[in-house]
Order: sequence, then C-alpha cells, then structure tokens
Amino acid sequence: MNIEELIENFEFLDGWEDKYRYIIDLGEKLPPLDAKFHTDEWKVRGCQSQVWLVPSKRPDGTLHFEGDSDAMIVKGLIAIVLMIYSDKSPAEIKAVAVDDIFAKLGLSEHLSPSRRNGLIAMTEKIRAYAGIL
Repeated sequence: MNIEELIENFEFLDGWEDKYRYIIDLGEKLPPLDAKFHTDEWKVRGCQSQVWLVPSKRPDGTLHFEGDSDAMIVKGLIAIVLMIYSDKSPAEIKAVAVDDIFAKLGLSEHLSPSRRNGLIAMTEKIRAYAGIL
C-alpha cells in the first residue's frame, strides 16, 4: 500500500475510534524487527514509547527502513511513516511534505502531544539517515 491509498482508506472510516483500530492493524502487519536492532544505537529519542528505526541502503541508492515499537498504536504510526519514506532516494525523502500528509490523515489534531512529538522524532531521524547514508 502507498500513502495515497492510505489517505483514501482513512477517508472511508467513520470516526477516530475506527481510524485508531486501523492504525493498530497496520502496526500488526509490520514485518518483525530482529531483536538485535532493539538497542540504543537504533532507538529514536523523543518518543515516549520505545521506537527503533533501522535504515539500509539499496544498490539503486534508495533507502529502506524497518521499525518497531513496544506500543501497539505507535507501531501503527511507524507503519505509516515507513509508507511515506521507505524505498525512496535521499532527495525524495527530503522533498516529502510530511506535515501535509499528516494533516490529510488528521494525525496532527487527533494524536496526543506525546505521540505527535514521537511522530516528529521519527521523521527527523529518517531525514537524518537520508543525509548521512
């Protein structure tokens, strides 16, 4: 699924209770992250929950990301962030208007302040990886 499909799916859901359930479902579908990456090296600072993001550079220059969290809703938010950023070039990652995407999904206004801060921390970490890999 790509981000456009996700936005369309969100539009069909009635209320935020359904959207939260959908976000949790997305997190449950994330491929498991190898436990060897559950270390401080891969941890995202600024998240209330534990979050790990692991980049890898593909031969074509795109970056692929894997992630995990110890919180179900946050794991779903990671799935959304990976839909936005994974398998893109560093230039494409830097060009993403992530605030616009979050606004279309309604995440900016419907997440608690701590989850919003965590979401921002995840996007900043990915942008940092795009600049150094």
